[in-house]
Amino acid sequence: MSQKKAHEVEGWIARPDPAVRVVLIYGPDRGLVSERAAAFAKRTGLPLDDAFSVIRYDASDLEQDPGRLIDEARMVSMFGGERLIWIRNAGTHKGFADALKDLLDKPSRDAITLIEAGDLKKAAPLRDMVERADAAIALPCYVDEERSLDGVIDSELARAGKTMAADARQALRRRLGGDRLATRGEIEKLVLYCGEKPVIDLEDVVASSGDVSASSVDQAIDAALVGSLAELDLALRRSQEGGTHAQAILGAAMRQFQGLEILRRNVDIGGAQPAAAVAGARPPIFFSRRKLVETALGTWNGASIARALTRLQESILATRRRPELAGAIVRETLMAIAVESLRSRRRGR
Repeated sequence: MSQKKAHEVEGWIARPDPAVRVVLIYGPDRGLVSERAAAFAKRTGLPLDDAFSVIRYDASDLEQDPGRLIDEARMVSMFGGERLIWIRNAGTHKGFADALKDLLDKPSRDAITLIEAGDLKKAAPLRDMVERADAAIALPCYVDEERSLDGVIDSELARAGKTMAADARQALRRRLGGDRLATRGEIEKLVLYCGEKPVIDLEDVVASSGDVSASSVDQAIDAALVGSLAELDLALRRSQEGGTHAQAILGAAMRQFQGLEILRRNVDIGGAQPAAAVAGARPPIFFSRRKLVETALGTWNGASIARALTRLQESILATRRRPELAGAIVRETLMAIAVESLRSRRRGR
């Protein structure tokens, strides 16, 4: 059985076992899953921008044609050396799981398969088969706990050459969510707000994060959830005119979709009715938003929520690479999500 405990994952990725040919990285913290998958991919030493060395798939693509995975894994590189098959958004895809089982039974010597997945329970077929295989490993990624959050805060502060007062750190912890990418985005926003100031204090944390919960941001995200394009446009203009940081908007949107994903799972797997799932949500959903969230549950299925979360993750990274385009990236991302919601509602999901 090949698996690691959550606190052992980073150590394994830093020194991966070359005998392992299939790596499954999974968990509810999609930002952390993505971050650790990228770290493992980098450790392979392969040129990640080379389409011949790194082959990328979405699990839904392989679900339609599961034989592609085996064919790709057995193919010998024309240039020699190893290749990386990088698969995202894996979960309950049966066709993909069947193909992976064949690959686990006869691992490829020429290709490493890296799989990113959401939260997988102990008995989930994908997790179970990887944990039982000899040449594979399952690496869990869970929501950042306080010690892990402090590590992220420390690394970002060190990179920026800043320190933080104790009360400011406590306030920042309370404001950070469970997703690693969104967490880093919030800290980077704080660092940018402080400019050349060497020590971040409590006032800085409060001032820089106050806009995250502004009504215009909430209205923009709610409008995107239910496909209200006009309301989204108005709310985005108000939030951006008010100086709300782009990553704050995307981070807030990601948290909303993570919550929706949990509710969707309670409906699909737990058998709960949408109204009951919303009423029993923890943390509780404000009464004024319950009807909207119920509508969103009727619009977004598991696959479409996964696509939205992936889009938001990629957009957060894009705003970090091109901060001068952050406003346009936020608008394009939320508009695309709203359009998908609108189309889904029109065709009855």
